[in-house]
Amino acid sequence: MERSSGDGRLAGETEPVGETVDLVGRSRELEDVSFSAILDGSAESRVQWATPDGLELVGRGVAARFSAGGTERFDRIRSQAARTFDGLEHDGPPSARPRAVGGFSFHDGHGSTPPWTGFDAASFVVPQVLVTRSDDGTWLTAVGNRADEAADRLERWHERLTAAPAMRPSGSTPGVTDTRRTTSPAEWTAQVETALERIANGELTKVVLAQALSVELEGVVDVPALLERLRRQYPNCYRFLVDHETGGTFFGAPPERLVSKRGPRLETEALAGSVPRGETPAEDEEYVERMRANAKFQHEHGLVVDAIREQLGPFARELVISEQTIRRLATIQHLQTPIEATLEGDRHVLELVEALHPTPAVGGVPPGAAWETIRDTETFDRGWYAAPIGWFDAAGDGEFAVAIRSGIAADGTVTLFAGNGIVADSDPDDEWDEVQLKYRPILDELR
Repeated sequence: MERSSGDGRLAGETEPVGETVDLVGRSRELEDVSFSAILDGSAESRVQWATPDGLELVGRGVAARFSAGGTERFDRIRSQAARTFDGLEHDGPPSARPRAVGGFSFHDGHGSTPPWTGFDAASFVVPQVLVTRSDDGTWLTAVGNRADEAADRLERWHERLTAAPAMRPSGSTPGVTDTRRTTSPAEWTAQVETALERIANGELTKVVLAQALSVELEGVVDVPALLERLRRQYPNCYRFLVDHETGGTFFGAPPERLVSKRGPRLETEALAGSVPRGETPAEDEEYVERMRANAKFQHEHGLVVDAIREQLGPFARELVISEQTIRRLATIQHLQTPIEATLEGDRHVLELVEALHPTPAVGGVPPGAAWETIRDTETFDRGWYAAPIGWFDAAGDGEFAVAIRSGIAADGTVTLFAGNGIVADSDPDDEWDEVQLKYRPILDELR
């Protein structure tokens, strides 16, 4: 494990509140390398992030940490990061810049209890070592509190990475010995019926109810290798991994972008309504046409589009909602509507994340009543499931996905999560079947 005179210090924790933490970043270009050299065999913090369009980040260690809880957690993370990034000096291309990587819990009152030990209600790290792969090439960035510390770390990790194999096998599956649901079919039916009663009473228009599946493993799961297999199976999904010094590893391959911000340009999407893939292209189209014509699916999807339009309205000078399309994944197909905006004024991506979370695709309409229904009915702690996960930089740019199709690995068990939108004409049995379909991307790679 790489250590230096400053490696044991968590800068974001030990500095007094309000005092700037000076960081220095140094970057140099790499030949293509395997990310496993950064992620393997470490008791340090590890993060990984990859977008469907090519940006990949992998980081290790903690140069700075930002954490917060409560209703002001978005503002507090932004304030902590501003103090640190204001003192950042980086020598390298913009694509290799230091970034804060992490996420939020679904509920602001989240507690760090098993399986979520080590996961605060909001937590981000600026890694000490960061490898960035993009259209601008592959770059190694080292971050420290002093220029000589960053330069020394850069040199040592450059030697280490260039000596490592450029490729690695994607590993074998650990095998599954048992699975246990947190919610029985009878409990699920009761939960859906409770939601339907509240919808009929006018309290709700839609609520997303979720389940958890505890998967006991036969062997040890190699999460980075599992993500590599998911990349091959689901190349048009995001991929993420967050692993703190203690606790489990949260990971996933979500299909849904929450928000991407580059300067004044914003991109997001509505993703709601799903059917299985068919055995043939003709069967695919048959499922799709059935979904397009289904009033329940269209109503559910329209609620998400309308909510995003309302949530982004105060921030946007111009808002463009494109035509509805189909998002096809290996085992499932979704209704998708791309949305773009030009922002009014200087905005931080975390302001937009706060405005959009939770979208009706993972929460409901109206948000307050949906959250109350979720708390009243669900039999497990969502933790970071269905919450924002991603990165941001010193300029307030960044990208976040919705942490669905996800799980947390800890102590020989992987806990998987999946949910479905309940609207007025939802059927409990149909909703149950759709939730089970959403476990498959990760469950198939564990078996």
